[in-house]
Amino acid sequence: MLIVVAPDKFKGTLTGAEVAASISAGVRQALPQARTLTVPVADGGEGTLAAALECGFVQHHAQVSGPTGQSVRAAWGLKGHTAIVEMAEASGLDRLAGGARDALGATSLGTGQLIAAALDAGATEIILGVGGSACTDGGAGMLQGLGARLLDAAGNEVARGGGPLGTLHRVDLSGLDPRIGATSFTLAADVENPLTGANGAAFVFGPQKGASDEQVIELDAALGRFARALGAELGGQRISGIAASPGAGAAGGVGFAALAVLGATRRRGIDVVLELTGLEAALEGAVAVFTGEGSLDTQSLEGKTPVGVAQLAAAHGIPVYAICGRNQLSTEQATSAGFTAVRSLLELEPDVARCMSEGGSLVQRAATLLAFEFLAANAANA
Repeated sequence: MLIVVAPDKFKGTLTGAEVAASISAGVRQALPQARTLTVPVADGGEGTLAAALECGFVQHHAQVSGPTGQSVRAAWGLKGHTAIVEMAEASGLDRLAGGARDALGATSLGTGQLIAAALDAGATEIILGVGGSACTDGGAGMLQGLGARLLDAAGNEVARGGGPLGTLHRVDLSGLDPRIGATSFTLAADVENPLTGANGAAFVFGPQKGASDEQVIELDAALGRFARALGAELGGQRISGIAASPGAGAAGGVGFAALAVLGATRRRGIDVVLELTGLEAALEGAVAVFTGEGSLDTQSLEGKTPVGVAQLAAAHGIPVYAICGRNQLSTEQATSAGFTAVRSLLELEPDVARCMSEGGSLVQRAATLLAFEFLAANAANA
């Protein structure tokens, strides 16, 4: 009796591997005869590197610039000539010194430096997982990390960060790393937002990165100026089309720079990760799949890990059981998403603080309950 366990992390509480271990233990408590196969997955953002390392990628490190200029030791992964660069490792909110957010000054420079490290190691295919970023700089910093120059009207380099782009006059790509043209880039991003405007990177995501109402307006204008300057270098009509395209606003606009300059192809993050981890092959012979993440809500329906796992399993006729910290989906929404049943930790422990501090044991308990309720009868008849 094979049961596949393919959860994402419970952010701030448990890693994907820890969730998978707890679910597996819970299933085996209910069904001692069951065999579990764990496949930690992610949605293309934070946790993507960890999922890749579980399926054969080798971890490397590089000393790069953090989002506010401090040096950080960031990890990335390599398998053959394919590299995984997770933006959050270099330019994420978790990399902020002392947790202090700098909405105008935070930069994606370190992400570009990580890409350069992957190129130095011989990567010819780079998967850029974005999410959890601390910056709203349109990916300008990332391009600077790859040799681009951003100049003001006097020909001086503008300061790093989204805010200083308001003084940008010209983008000089003559020093851009020549290896980029021979490298295939994939932008793993679920965000549909364009670069600018009411639904753009600054207005939608800027407040999460510490931007005030006034700073949001300033950042949006600066991103527009960056797009126009880049258009003057690469062709205004083409660049304006990319700036307005879905995904350009991902990760504070890093999606825009990846699409416009790196020539990246945008794919749904969960699809990239499921392909990397070989989940479909792992489903062969499985009688059930367990998945989960910290919160199941309407955002989950837009391509987050559990729904992606459920869609893949449903295509093979395999029931899927989800465990989450908080469940905000209606029964109809959960069923439509492909879940046979959902259990939240708050059903077992209404105290949020205890849910977080005792997350592992509660996940295990939820898995045991689901296995008893839905799979024990089948096991007895097997």
